[in-house]
Amino acid sequence: MTDGRGNGGEPLISLRDVHKEYRRDAFIVPVLAGITLDVKRGEFLALMGPSGSGKSTLLNLIGGIDRPTKGEVRVAGEALNALNPSKLAAWRARHVGFIFQLYNLIPVLTAYRNVELPLLLTRLNAPERKKRVELALSLVGLEGRDGHYPRQLSGGEEQRVAIARAVVADPTLLVADEPTGDLDSKNAEEILVLLRRLNEELGKTILMVTHDPHAAQSAHKTLYLDKGVLRP
Repeated sequence: MTDGRGNGGEPLISLRDVHKEYRRDAFIVPVLAGITLDVKRGEFLALMGPSGSGKSTLLNLIGGIDRPTKGEVRVAGEALNALNPSKLAAWRARHVGFIFQLYNLIPVLTAYRNVELPLLLTRLNAPERKKRVELALSLVGLEGRDGHYPRQLSGGEEQRVAIARAVVADPTLLVADEPTGDLDSKNAEEILVLLRRLNEELGKTILMVTHDPHAAQSAHKTLYLDKGVLRP
């Protein structure tokens, strides 16, 4: 897998005056209010704040899952606002690995097949996919568990499979939404160690939403969202 640090230059992520609103019937619900943010390549950033403050919404905008109501979101050299849905999907597949609190593994697929899923959207042939999947499982310490189904794995192992799936396509950016929120303290610490390794050894840029101050200490920097406003 490639080293994601690159050579300086413009930030990997650049948000300018980003607003997000949702409509509920006749009402407009503001979620983000004028977010401006730069994130360098290779940075590990934690986002904290109360429930409903807009943390997951901000991740979704940066990950190309949602679009801002106003403002510009530029990631890895692309203005995401300007991409049509098909180009945005292709951009996401190339640049973003997603890690979720509840793993989002497919129960009827083995660990190997779950990790392979993002590669089915690429032009890699079966031997190339096999090499990538084996490398990703090796990175998370699950070489011998590739034939196991999610129900046969512990919560910590399931999250490791989810992280292997997130990194298997060698994305530019990892977006983690409460990655330790469903784990006990021992497994949570192992996942944080793994994220730090991905950041320090492979230079992966990581954005992590967390409610846990201990988890946030793994990041280089922590920012706080409160009522849609970003604070240091």
